[in-house]
Amino acid sequence: MVKIAPSMLSADFLHLGRDVETVNANADLFHLDIMDGTFVPNISYGFPVVEAVARAATLPMDAHLMIVHPEKYVERFAKAGVRMLSFHYEAAGNPLDIISLIRDNGMVPGIAVNPDVPVEVLFPYIGECGYMVLMSVFAGFGGQKFIETTYGRVKELRAEILRQGAECTIEVDGGVSPANSKALEEAGADILVAGSAVFRAADPAAVIRAMKSGLS
Repeated sequence: MVKIAPSMLSADFLHLGRDVETVNANADLFHLDIMDGTFVPNISYGFPVVEAVARAATLPMDAHLMIVHPEKYVERFAKAGVRMLSFHYEAAGNPLDIISLIRDNGMVPGIAVNPDVPVEVLFPYIGECGYMVLMSVFAGFGGQKFIETTYGRVKELRAEILRQGAECTIEVDGGVSPANSKALEEAGADILVAGSAVFRAADPAAVIRAMKSGLS
């Protein structure tokens, strides 16, 4: 069954504890979007929020770094309790060095790419990473419309993972909702990141359940 990772970027920060408990009770992972205003034209939140979530989280935390020089912050994210850490291929000078640094700090390494980056750039790193993040919107803002070509990109990446015989999962991030979760799972996605669809719903828990069960 596909795993659901609600994006805390869309949570209500006036009631963060409530939203953390909703995720604890219904989802599989916490997704933390870290933006620096340089790699992407937006700023999200930093370590105080990550550490606050960590104090209440009973599920693993998956941090997605949309920042330049991600290597500078790997150790601190590990100390904050992050379990999975991904960085953007487009922001990395030497991806293998960052992958090794993440692994050496006890976290699962992942690489993310925007929708306009060919999936093939990830192929050399499949055996080194625990997961790959395919953005289904352009990194930087929540609430964007899902890009339909994502299905084909997921299938292409899944086929190469199988060809290499690697244990690497696929995470899809952006515009995910009950309307496309089943098709993404069928294409080969293992983890679905959903922000607005969850936290802007009248019943976030019901949305998470619908995505886990493949119901639209």
